[in-house]
This record gives sequence, structure tokens and C-alpha cells, in this order.
Amino acid sequence: MPAPQAETSLVEREIRIEADSETVFGFFTDPQKMVRWLGIGATLDPRPGGTFRINTITDYTLEGEYLTVEPPRHVVFTWGFGQFPDEQNPLPPGSSTVEVTLVPDGDATVVRVSHRVPTELVEFHTMGWEHYLGRLGVAAEGGDPGPDPFADALEQMVADE
Repeated sequence: MPAPQAETSLVEREIRIEADSETVFGFFTDPQKMVRWLGIGATLDPRPGGTFRINTITDYTLEGEYLTVEPPRHVVFTWGFGQFPDEQNPLPPGSSTVEVTLVPDGDATVVRVSHRVPTELVEFHTMGWEHYLGRLGVAAEGGDPGPDPFADALEQMVADE
């Protein structure tokens, strides 16, 4: 008999970005654009079954695969942490799903993110999406979100272990 699945909850966040949906879509599919707002490196193959991998900090990754890629309105990918030994990983690679919907709003785009995660990780992912969608907004509007304080804090935490 399979082990029971952990209870999950849906993290939903939305941001309005002053850029068209074609521009914003690229920030979910182009590795050079992705790292402007999330991570320090990315390997992205934006097609169903293609690789979704982001180096968040040195030796730490988010890993999954693209499930749906419908430019410039919709992208779905799986997501999980690649750096933990299997028995300790609270969210193994590909074990959660992120759905991004881009809705044109005049000259702007409303970005809606839905991410189903284990209930015990809701607060962490809610905080993360709030932070990173803000960075996405700055980058997609042509600005520089600057150094990522979350990544800096994580680097320090790992160095202290």
C-alpha cells in the first residue's frame, strides 16, 4: 500500500506589472531573464517535458520540468528542492506544481501564480512568492531588482552549518 500523501495547500499570489505579456512570459522561459529576478543560474527548456532548473545559491537548486508552455499567457512547471538527501527533502524535485497565468490589462500584465505545496511549507512559499514576484515586477518593467537579500541570507545560513 502506498504511503499517504501529505496534506497540501494552495499558495496564490498576484502582481500587476507594467509590461506586456510577451515580455513577462520571457521571465519564466529565458534563463538570462529568469536569473534577473530568481536565482544565480538557470537551465530552462520551455517545452512540455523540458528541464526547469534554477540554482538559487551555490549547490542549491529548484528542479522540475515544464508541463505546459502556451506563449504568452500560460506556463506550468513542477518544482522541488534538489539539494536534500531524499529522506530529508520536504519537497523533492518535481513534487509540487506551479501554474502561472498572464492576463493582459491595458499596457500591463496581471501575473497570477498558483503553487500547491505541503501545508507545512505554505508560509515559506507565500513569503517567497511575495518576495520574488516583487523582484519579477522590477525586472520585467526594465529595472534592476538588485542583490537578493533572501539568497544572501540563505548563503549565510548554509555557511554557518
